[in-house]
Amino acid sequence: MANLFWKSRKGTQALLDTPFRTEDEFERTVFTTAELLKDIFLLKRQVRGGNKPGIPDIVGIDSGGTVCIIEMKNTEVDADIIPQVMKYAVWAETNPDSIRSLWLQCEDKPENISPNWDNLQVRILIIAPAIHRSTLAVVPRITYPVELIEVKRWAEGPNEFLLMNKLEPESTGSRPRPVSGTRTYDEAFYKSERNSKSVDEFLRYSHQLDALVRKQGWNLEMKFNRGYCAFKAGFPNAFGVGWYGTKSIRFFAKLSKSEALKLRPKPDEYNDRWKEASYRIEPGKTRVNNFVPIFRTAYEKLAGRGYE
Repeated sequence: MANLFWKSRKGTQALLDTPFRTEDEFERTVFTTAELLKDIFLLKRQVRGGNKPGIPDIVGIDSGGTVCIIEMKNTEVDADIIPQVMKYAVWAETNPDSIRSLWLQCEDKPENISPNWDNLQVRILIIAPAIHRSTLAVVPRITYPVELIEVKRWAEGPNEFLLMNKLEPESTGSRPRPVSGTRTYDEAFYKSERNSKSVDEFLRYSHQLDALVRKQGWNLEMKFNRGYCAFKAGFPNAFGVGWYGTKSIRFFAKLSKSEALKLRPKPDEYNDRWKEASYRIEPGKTRVNNFVPIFRTAYEKLAGRGYE
């Protein structure tokens, strides 16, 4: 059993390992704690109806417009869970009208998400307190993006501490085999959906931002998605370059509104749901270096060194 100690100015306290009592409590905790899945707008728990086999625990749509099938188990899981979630993913991909109906029923939909209902993309998230590491060997063979996430809870009096751990396959040093059907977000993909010149600028600014990250020594991974290029630490995004429509691009940074307004340049927009400030990019005029204080603050906040 793991022990978690909280060291503060008041001293060091041992926290009590507090497993979730039921699967329903586990689901409710994740569903109501938006910070755990920051970039996913959760539509509904325990989706029922339609012609699908079984019931996905949670359906959501991420900020890139991809449908997220979220399967949760309040126990250790292994690769045996894969066939079950594959059925849900196939249902979602082949029944876009059912997902769209759930989307339209939501009254507080984020305005900057635009799912492509004619070509719906699907990703799978498996969340459990513990996931057997052998499951990692199966994931690369699946044609859908799959993320394995462990969530555990500790308690100290009325306070709860949630530990979120995204499992990543270990690098073997050998060249990975391409997986048939897995979506590659590259120049060809973006130009199939967006304005060609805007794609060139999107990629140029993304790579400039990547160069800045490496120069600063920030421990972040660059990851392209349908609607953005994000710089991440595990699961959460710190900042990135995002699409707004088919031509416009913007920087975004995960900051509180008060933090964003203290920094320069000021944001053009602020999204309260995503806790995200956005900054319009004017190709040829906007300089990445002008936004270093913003990106640094977002990085330090994600690293736990910059919270208000």
